[in-house]
Amino acid sequence: MSHFIGIDVGGTKIMGVVVDPATGEIIERRKAPTPRSEPDKLPGAIADVVSELIGLQGAPVGIGVGVPGLVDHNGVLHYGPNVPGVRKLDIAGDLRAQFGIPVVAENDASCAALAEHRLGAARGTMHAVIVTQGTGIGGGLIVGGRLLRGANGFAGEPGHMMVDRSGPLCACGRHGCWEAVSSGTGLANLARQIVEEGGGERILELAGGEPAHIKGEHVSAAMAEGNDDAAEVLDRFAGWVAEGIASLITLLDPDVIVLGGGLTVINQHFIADVRERVMPKVMGGTHRPAVPIVPARLGAEAGAIGAAVNARDLLMGVG
Repeated sequence: MSHFIGIDVGGTKIMGVVVDPATGEIIERRKAPTPRSEPDKLPGAIADVVSELIGLQGAPVGIGVGVPGLVDHNGVLHYGPNVPGVRKLDIAGDLRAQFGIPVVAENDASCAALAEHRLGAARGTMHAVIVTQGTGIGGGLIVGGRLLRGANGFAGEPGHMMVDRSGPLCACGRHGCWEAVSSGTGLANLARQIVEEGGGERILELAGGEPAHIKGEHVSAAMAEGNDDAAEVLDRFAGWVAEGIASLITLLDPDVIVLGGGLTVINQHFIADVRERVMPKVMGGTHRPAVPIVPARLGAEAGAIGAAVNARDLLMGVG
């Protein structure tokens, strides 16, 4: 087989790669901003990245696209809490009509899970959970060596498990989702809680004095300065991450949990801090093998690589 194109649509950027199907090696890559404020322009922005890659490497055998949200078996995006305004967008159908090439669309974190299972940190396992922490939380579930998609294609949304009914408002409109305390947005929410409790002066200063402007990066910057309030925020953050992972282990009994996304490197001890908190929260945790919690290996390009792998699977009849 020749090459495949993989597209990963994120909250801020669209990542496109050309992948050698035999090795998973990236031959070419391109990025473009995601038109968040103009959702009607999203299909065109995706198509522009595909066109650019075709111009560089020629027509691919297939195209895979990963999108955050509920993507059905036909490649239609029904809802994406972090892609506001996009509803029932036929991503696969529109690209197929434009380029005359087989196209498959999938949830972006499911694509990242495919990549980590075939080529990365979960390779060789039969049961794995891949969690991606960015603006929100995505997830992909490998069960019996296959990606679990569910009846409608919507399986694998751990970010919207309820962990604290009185917790912060989530992008999906509910209070207390795991995402609201364990993503980049969640990190900012926890920092605001510290400020509301009378602390967090340095974090607030870095945010220009406005609690509403606090972002995860302000917590990271304060932490780099050795700030105690930032350390407290990260301690609470690690606890909430562990809370959700413990529920996933109790429900799914995986071989491994893979943590991906930019927040895994928020500090050098983050994954170790999460790891030591998880098993005490798991049902029967002292009576079962500890589940390894490991960092993802494929970095920010995992979703795009996985989308290309998904396109290859489509052509080879692998489901």
